[in-house]
Amino acid sequence: MKVNKRRFVLLATTGMMLSAMVGLCGCASSRAISLTVGEGFVEPVGFYDSTPAFSWKLPDDVVRQTTYQIEVTKTGVPLWYSGLVKSDQSVLVPYGGQPFASRDRAEWRVRFRDENGTESEWSNPARFELGLLSNTDWKAKWIHPQAGVDLKKEPVCWLRRSFRIEGKVERARLYVTARGCYELQLNRTPVNHDHFANGWTTYKDRIDTLTYDVTPQLQSGDNRLQVTLGTGWYAGRLNFVTWQPKPAELLLQLEITYADGTTDMIVSDENWEGTWQGPIVSSSIYDGEVYDAGKPVSGWGPVAVNADLGSERLTPKPFAPVCEAQVLSVKEITEPAKGRYVFDLGQNMVGWARLKMPVRKEQTITIRFAEMLKDDGTLYTANYRGARSTDTYTAAESGTIDWEPHFTFHGFRYVELSGLPAKTKPQKDWVEGVVLHSDLKTTGSFESSSAMLNQLQSNITWGWRGNSLDIPTDCPQRDERMGWTGDAQVFCATAMFNTDSQAFWKSWLETMRGDQAPNGSIPDVIPFMMQSRNSPGWMDAATIIPWTVYVRSGDTGVLSDNFEMMEKLVGFYRSRAKDGLIPEIYAYGDWLQPYAKRNEGDTPAPLLATAYYAYSAQILADSAAVLRRKEEANRYAEEAASVKAAFAKQYFDSSAKIKNAPETQTAYALALAFGLLPDNLREKAADHLVQLVHDADDHLRTGFLGTPYIVDVLDRAGHSDLAAKLLFTESYPSWFFSINQGATTLWERWNSYSRKDGFGDAGMNSFNHYAYGAIGQWIYERIAGLSPDPVNPGYKHILIRPLIVPQLDWAHAVLQTPYGEVSSGWKKKNGKIEMDIVVPPNTTAT
Repeated sequence: MKVNKRRFVLLATTGMMLSAMVGLCGCASSRAISLTVGEGFVEPVGFYDSTPAFSWKLPDDVVRQTTYQIEVTKTGVPLWYSGLVKSDQSVLVPYGGQPFASRDRAEWRVRFRDENGTESEWSNPARFELGLLSNTDWKAKWIHPQAGVDLKKEPVCWLRRSFRIEGKVERARLYVTARGCYELQLNRTPVNHDHFANGWTTYKDRIDTLTYDVTPQLQSGDNRLQVTLGTGWYAGRLNFVTWQPKPAELLLQLEITYADGTTDMIVSDENWEGTWQGPIVSSSIYDGEVYDAGKPVSGWGPVAVNADLGSERLTPKPFAPVCEAQVLSVKEITEPAKGRYVFDLGQNMVGWARLKMPVRKEQTITIRFAEMLKDDGTLYTANYRGARSTDTYTAAESGTIDWEPHFTFHGFRYVELSGLPAKTKPQKDWVEGVVLHSDLKTTGSFESSSAMLNQLQSNITWGWRGNSLDIPTDCPQRDERMGWTGDAQVFCATAMFNTDSQAFWKSWLETMRGDQAPNGSIPDVIPFMMQSRNSPGWMDAATIIPWTVYVRSGDTGVLSDNFEMMEKLVGFYRSRAKDGLIPEIYAYGDWLQPYAKRNEGDTPAPLLATAYYAYSAQILADSAAVLRRKEEANRYAEEAASVKAAFAKQYFDSSAKIKNAPETQTAYALALAFGLLPDNLREKAADHLVQLVHDADDHLRTGFLGTPYIVDVLDRAGHSDLAAKLLFTESYPSWFFSINQGATTLWERWNSYSRKDGFGDAGMNSFNHYAYGAIGQWIYERIAGLSPDPVNPGYKHILIRPLIVPQLDWAHAVLQTPYGEVSSGWKKKNGKIEMDIVVPPNTTAT
């Protein structure tokens, strides 16, 4: 073993079992670093939590922390001191002082002692500032231009207010939200570089607010605020709901503190002007944007004012808003039909097209989008269903434009331009693909000796980018784009490896809590926008996602926040059960199982419901144990055990073969993954599953619910060779099949398209659907061998257990954990396995 700080290189013969607790001597000569509050926020302005938690990382020359001290001050005055705490906790240490109030600004620092008792220096201080925490903090009023426009066309409006600054400004904060989406300018300079602010929640319950530091943008004398306001998810058309057109509304509060201590406040009220007349004629999430540069913003008039803030809670946004993440260049241009030029970005993506091109006066350019092309090279858009997904730009003058839309987004790889002058010769730099998603920092990476497996990882990450635009959506392109709970729960673990999405998931869970039905069931989509089926595997996002986030972050708050919701869900199952079984329920089933006669698959809904009832009850019991709620832990563990016993008795005979239901891969996989069978049946059940896989010519027969578990179940049952074979299979149905058809993201169906048979059912055929990307979890945790330990969550203890497969020569994964970088890699070398492991300070690994 070679040791370099906390990197370990081990040589072993193939198949050798390794177990090592790693650590080395160090000294605390330096400071704690990377100070954050809450879910990884770095010096936030407009923070949401009045009782924050503190986290820090240790320098590389430290092995273990034995004590810590935290000091919090407010305007230089000591506010809270933790005292000397004997603990190795350096992540999510709770604040112990009086809760902070709206607008409070504080500073904190930390120091620690290492395993030798050596005390570090105090860290450099870190700051945070609270936003407006209560509706009572708002003096502004909801405003929009007075009526006089057809709201069914999803129009955009403009609002403005001029004001004067007399004196030296020390600090200025702009608090803003909307029923809709907004863009801000102060003195003709953009304030917010985020998009689709303030995001999508259940508006009747909660509206997120955002805070901007605009101190540098204010000027002595005259100033002007201007806001562009789009319909967004609040006032725009959404599929599956009865759309009642209404105007978007703005709520804005600018608070100015002068050097002499005086203050001023500019709020949205009667003193603003508004208009519906401007270049953005309409901007619709599904249908695109109509832009006429020849229509300047004009026709200013009075605004409609509503002083009633409403019953919904106005709270600071608890995670990062949508941003421009990257820009893709065009790979190829074709002209499949006369005058229609198709620009290929080489990657299925979500965002919009940015045009930088010459135009002629009054020329209208039509911009259409598609994920795929038909055989003749023209756009395939049938799978967009009712979404037009088309932008138009009309030029005011001849010249060169630099334009992009404002309140729409598209899912696409191909951009078609038409309406250009005859004999036009488009250039590749005329079009760029602007990638948009919530600003989730990349935390994990995986690579291997297999180009196909690396492409699968790329498809997984691009699928998550495309479906993490403010909420976790099922698809980003058609007339849907909703937060389907089933898709989200199967993919959550994979998402948390690839991105720092802890705050993202916690926010969505808060929306879920508000949308939970009185009977305890969970809607199929969050925010709730449609009639729910109360479907097992979808509802259970309420238990599975909190537990998944906890295991990967160590955040017990996600369990306590959602514990009541979990209880209500289990209570719903209990209310539908008879002798521990769910006899009847309406369900999506094992959605889109291949070769099934119906979309719901072949696994019966009662079997699925009972399985998920047991699983959610077990998660609830485990969560209660973590929260030290002993009575609830025992009670729910007994309930889970009772349901498991009923499940096994009803659906499995003494040889562990399924009875009273069709034999399906998913039924066996869930029974084994959820621990629903007694020990004496598990091996036999796994053998039956293996036989079903062999009967399918060693292929999957699983849909949305079975696919995330089947490979791991086979692996744990001692059939790792078959598990790996399923992963590396290239024929349908498999993960590599779509790659062989040119996929650059995951698809909704295993066969959404094939070069042989063409396109699948256009009624449900997304080419950017992350659910089957849940295989990423097994790739990272077994192929690379980098797993969290539920007993010591948040990667406080790391399990290094790579699966050396014959299909690979090497594999490597890297993850930025709350404690620092951890990596696990292996390669075959001269008949042996060389492992390269990096473990961060203040953790252990086995």
